[in-house]
Amino acid sequence: MIEAEGLTKYFDTFLAVDGISLNVDPGMVVAILGPNGAGKTTTVRMLTGILRPSAGWARVAGYDVVTQTAQVRATVGVLTEQHGLYERMKGLDYLDFFGRVYHLPEAMRRQRSLELMERFGLGHALDKRLGQYSKGMKQKLALVRAMLHDPLVLLLDEPTSAMDPQSAKLVRDSILELRGEKRTIVLTTHNLSEASLLADKIAIIRNGRIIAFGNFDELAQVFVGPPMMRLHLIDYVNGIADDLREVVEVTDIGADWLEYIAPQPRETNPMVLRRVMDRGGSVLTLSQVSLTLEDVYLKIVEEDEKKGENDNG
Repeated sequence: MIEAEGLTKYFDTFLAVDGISLNVDPGMVVAILGPNGAGKTTTVRMLTGILRPSAGWARVAGYDVVTQTAQVRATVGVLTEQHGLYERMKGLDYLDFFGRVYHLPEAMRRQRSLELMERFGLGHALDKRLGQYSKGMKQKLALVRAMLHDPLVLLLDEPTSAMDPQSAKLVRDSILELRGEKRTIVLTTHNLSEASLLADKIAIIRNGRIIAFGNFDELAQVFVGPPMMRLHLIDYVNGIADDLREVVEVTDIGADWLEYIAPQPRETNPMVLRRVMDRGGSVLTLSQVSLTLEDVYLKIVEEDEKKGENDNG
């Protein structure tokens, strides 16, 4: 649904996006993560045809973002960082205006507008001027505008920024519903828990480059390593850690617990349990030490920083 190869963008001599390649299948949700200035928003704007690439190419739903921009914009719904709302207009009139831009029939314009305004908790604000909307309301209205023409692809730049927790949850739930409808969604976010909840795949951008791409388990395996297991015992048995070191890498020990690396958990864990019981130990729990997306993200960025230092050194 979205293809990009060598996508590059210069602003004068500044390299904002450096040869990004991306392939997003239909119905997939991809979260783009990265620090401010990493190139996330610039990438999204090139995919919508708003910015022209300096090099490389991209296609959205089969349409070239440079030579077929009209078709691209008819296919995608876009939520940008700057909404560009016309604050003197009323909510329903504003959506009707954009429905006309998308050549939607009058009955469909009104039906879609009313449905989406209700869905995002804006039904009470149909006749309010946009200048009276709160920041969160404006964000939700911009998302309604992006969805008005029922697009196959949604490109969402920070979709829950400036929202209160209840509104942000409403938007996240809506994105999950859209994923269930097989929409293709690319979103940028600084909210790592949000990315972990919503995304099928995660792209991490730094200095205009994608430095990692995959689902959470793939990224954790490549950049953090094999699973870490924590074994809790009812009564600690002297020498049990030394015994286990013969078969696994024990990384940490407490009063009644220890942690070890399990490259092949299905094989390693039963072997560890047998050893413990043979030594007279009583197991209380055996569980995997949980990783968060923040753990994985920070590890990936740290490794990329070290790589850059070594290349420059």
